Amino acid sequence: MVVHGALGAPAGAGAVEVRRIGGLWRVTRPWHPGLRPFLRSYVGYWEAVTSPYEARLVPSGCATLLISLAEPFSQVRRLGVPGGGSGRIGSLVVGVEDRPAICVHPGGQEAIRVEFTPLGAYRLFGMPMSELTNLAVEIRDVLGPEAGTLVERLASTRDWAARFDLLDAALLARLGHGPEPAPEVGHAWRLLSGSAGAMPIARIAAEVGWSQGYLIRRFTQQIGLTPKGSARVLRFRHAVALLGRGSASLTDISTACGFYDQSHLNREFRSIAGTTPGQMVASRRVEGAVALSASANSSKTAPSAGR
Repeated sequence: MVVHGALGAPAGAGAVEVRRIGGLWRVTRPWHPGLRPFLRSYVGYWEAVTSPYEARLVPSGCATLLISLAEPFSQVRRLGVPGGGSGRIGSLVVGVEDRPAICVHPGGQEAIRVEFTPLGAYRLFGMPMSELTNLAVEIRDVLGPEAGTLVERLASTRDWAARFDLLDAALLARLGHGPEPAPEVGHAWRLLSGSAGAMPIARIAAEVGWSQGYLIRRFTQQIGLTPKGSARVLRFRHAVALLGRGSASLTDISTACGFYDQSHLNREFRSIAGTTPGQMVASRRVEGAVALSASANSSKTAPSAGR
């Protein structure tokens, strides 16, 4: 349905669309044109029924900004990273990932979740993306103390259209002063992502006119993963998409995504997502994550093959 504002609030700055999906109410509206080149997802949500959950964050090839408007996470813990637990954390920035994380929430979540392309995030955050790889960081530590003020204003504003207006203005202002990615890195990313991670790194380096070593250094700084690491995540995401369609065998998916065989596919799923292709297909999700078990209330989730 299309409403003005949200939660029954008076008409706000523009129309938003509110839908119930499983146990979540999701709020969207068309993205601001100035943000579109940098975004992959932009959604607000709150729980229809408050209940604690535990879920697995699966690498998406994007960086994430999560604005918490109510209860914070109890913990976000990166698997395979020593000392990778965040402790209690509210609004946060998540860098580009190549391994899973576990998020634990006590219930009562209300948030806005924005996914950025890696180079969009580089421009927004204004820092080397390699410093955020596989990390979940408090928003103030990345965007400064003014980010805390923005979160407070968003939380105190009950109208969703007005919330989106506030956040859009803040994002546009910061993007307008952010660092420009190197054109060569942008071209390399388009080649790699356009091939779903299949294009050889040597060929990409030749295409952009850099040595392979120099490409790896600059690409890693601005994207957050090496070209090889990015290719692994892109192949994984391609496989997840094909799994979600349900029309191809694991053997066919392995071939289509450039894995040596089905065993290679299974190993990559375990390394990148901490799960198997079969478990991924059977999984359900909370917003942005794959539900782990009965601890993630299935009434809050909607069918999905991934993040």
